[in-house]
Amino acid sequence: MNPLLNPNVGYVLMVLGFIVGLLALVSPGSGLLELGALFVLVLAGYSLANLPFNWWALGLLMVGFIPFLFSLRTRRERPRWILLGAALAAYVIGSAFLFSDSDGRPTVNLGLILLMSTLAVGLTWLLTHKSLEAIYSQPSFDLDRLVGMQGRVSSDVRPEGTVYVDGEEWSARSQTFIPAGSTVRVLGRTGLVLEVELAQTAPHVP
Repeated sequence: MNPLLNPNVGYVLMVLGFIVGLLALVSPGSGLLELGALFVLVLAGYSLANLPFNWWALGLLMVGFIPFLFSLRTRRERPRWILLGAALAAYVIGSAFLFSDSDGRPTVNLGLILLMSTLAVGLTWLLTHKSLEAIYSQPSFDLDRLVGMQGRVSSDVRPEGTVYVDGEEWSARSQTFIPAGSTVRVLGRTGLVLEVELAQTAPHVP
């Protein structure tokens, strides 16, 4: 018997395809997640195409995605749990009646439905939330604040060397030779390399 024609297998493939596809959207990278999601969804599509299923249940699963998305956007605790609860209810009900026999009775195992629905809503929300936080969070150390600071040259800058600025050693670059021990001012940066110049010191007044 073809395992893809088993309602339980088709259901698991569909949920896994949703999870991997969502993770691919929020954390694009090498393309492995995208290929994995496409492969699993093709298998799930084969199951849906060859097994009798209820369109309204599939629609309910898709509708459950809406409160799930809103739960990612809200910062308030209570509305977040209400939205997640609504998404979970939609997933459980939609999953239970997605595949049914000729008498309309669900054919997917109830325990499997509860497990996969909780996984789809809970774990996916957690991973997606953390991924979005990482994408949109500001760096804890703003390197641009070094611009304008003064520091001391640790090793000759000709045209590259090292400087000591704001309590740390940095790679530095200058258009002119600057000997070790000189005081420099940071003009800008390229990545982690500071652009520096020899600082102008006030003339000594006797």
